[in-house]
Amino acid sequence: QVQLVESGGGLVQAGDSLRLSCTASGRTFSGYAMGWFRQAPEKEREFVAAIKWNSGSTLYADSVKGRFAISRDNAKNTVYLQMNSLKPEDTAVYYCARRSDGGSLLYIAERYDYWGQGTQVTVSS
Repeated sequence: QVQLVESGGGLVQAGDSLRLSCTASGRTFSGYAMGWFRQAPEKEREFVAAIKWNSGSTLYADSVKGRFAISRDNAKNTVYLQMNSLKPEDTAVYYCARRSDGGSLLYIAERYDYWGQGTQVTVSS
């Protein structure tokens, strides 16, 4: 079993920055990649960013490229999402997820098998 704990969400104004953290506990050595997804009220869950544990290879959704950055600290089993130039449309619950299987299509939510509780990010105008 793997437990994911997110932190760093909050209420900010447009243009501000936030840094989300996700710490994994349990059998993390079997992990392949970590991802961030978000879901706004009455909307579908969407992919935000992902990173492979070993190589550090990253993938970003077009909507956040140039503004968000995902990184990891393997020793701490922690993944970060640096969110800059936040916009009201970034408002959502942000979820950290772990993917155990291999593959290059990191944006597919169904391939992630462990999920955090989510952290609320609210960006006011």
